[in-house]
Amino acid sequence: MPRLAFRPSLLLPPALLLLLVAVLCATPLAAQQDSRLQRLDTGDESRGWEAVGRLDIDGKGFCTGALVAEDLVLTAAHCLYDRHTGTRIDPTKIEFRAGWRNGRAEAYRNVRRAVVHPEYRYGASVSTKRVQDDVALLELEMPIRNTTVVPFQTEPTAMAGTRIGVVSYAHDRAEAPALQEICSVMSRQEGILILSCDVDFGSSGAPVFSFDNGQPRIVSVISAKAEVDGRPVALGMQLDQPLAALKAELSAGKGVFLGPAPRQNRVVVGGQRNDTGAKFIRAGN
Repeated sequence: MPRLAFRPSLLLPPALLLLLVAVLCATPLAAQQDSRLQRLDTGDESRGWEAVGRLDIDGKGFCTGALVAEDLVLTAAHCLYDRHTGTRIDPTKIEFRAGWRNGRAEAYRNVRRAVVHPEYRYGASVSTKRVQDDVALLELEMPIRNTTVVPFQTEPTAMAGTRIGVVSYAHDRAEAPALQEICSVMSRQEGILILSCDVDFGSSGAPVFSFDNGQPRIVSVISAKAEVDGRPVALGMQLDQPLAALKAELSAGKGVFLGPAPRQNRVVVGGQRNDTGAKFIRAGN
């Protein structure tokens, strides 16, 4: 078994460092078996993935989101905050571009309202709790009823060792999504999933799929990335309880009037500019 070591500059709190050490020491690294990213540039390559789209956020940045109903998009909660002010972004300034590829989308919809997990705190220090709750639902102004854009079903979670896939946009592939069809759940603990998948800026909110019975189902959402022994890992959450909480928030009529984000110990992370707050756990310079 390889010796695992963290780079000293990794911006993770001790509790999360200990969690990652524990789970990775108990689980063989699977990254060397992972598939490479496949860019989905053509209609044939992107067929079946049209319900994954780019969320353009007030013209300042973007995240990835996925349709889970005709009028609901699942993404990461931190995408809905301005990273400089910590305030919630007006949901009406967010546009979902389903199947965005090389300047065209299968459907364009503005967002009517958005809810984040009721226990999510954007200003909180990076922790397992913050990753657990880093999920949001966006309600579109009008449903997408398009035979080529079929909403994905969800599953509560995936077990350690499950082979999974991620479809995402990123800063170096903003005009077409990429598919990593084979990566894996390295461990599941304390409500978060440690994933061997390849993510980067813009991948925030990207759906994580399982492929049981040959049908892709969303089992998590990309929240952040870390690095272990020079290898990138992605962090996501188990979906069952967070998704139920978000649906309850929508049913209660939440998400229309926005208050300021909580301000407490906000972590400033190095990396390129991203005004949406779509930041990742990153190694320092």
